[in-house]
Amino acid sequence: MSWQFATDRPIYSQLVEHMSMFIIKGLYPAGSRLPSVRDLAAEAKVNPNTMQKALAELENMGLVYAERTSGRFVTEDTALIQSTKQALAQKRIEQFFADMESLGINWRQALTMATAGKEGK
Repeated sequence: MSWQFATDRPIYSQLVEHMSMFIIKGLYPAGSRLPSVRDLAAEAKVNPNTMQKALAELENMGLVYAERTSGRFVTEDTALIQSTKQALAQKRIEQFFADMESLGINWRQALTMATAGKEGK
């Protein structure tokens, strides 16, 4: 798994995004047990406390739950996983159009360009 971090945002929020993506993509399937905090932190090359904070946020979101003696698991609520996927996609689409607007490209032009780029592949 790829753990790349930007310097302009807190690492824990980027960890939340990475873990959410891993869940959405099925790398951590619904109902599966997650590696330990220490193992995840070592894999991501971050402090375990930072990973713990990210996992707590994922619990607040409902994507992950803890069982006292068994560790953490991905939710079995596939509807929640799907809605998280939709929300993330919407956020990225909005960012795309905002980026295009900052270049002086309106949404119609951006859509035309995006569609033309896809057809060429």
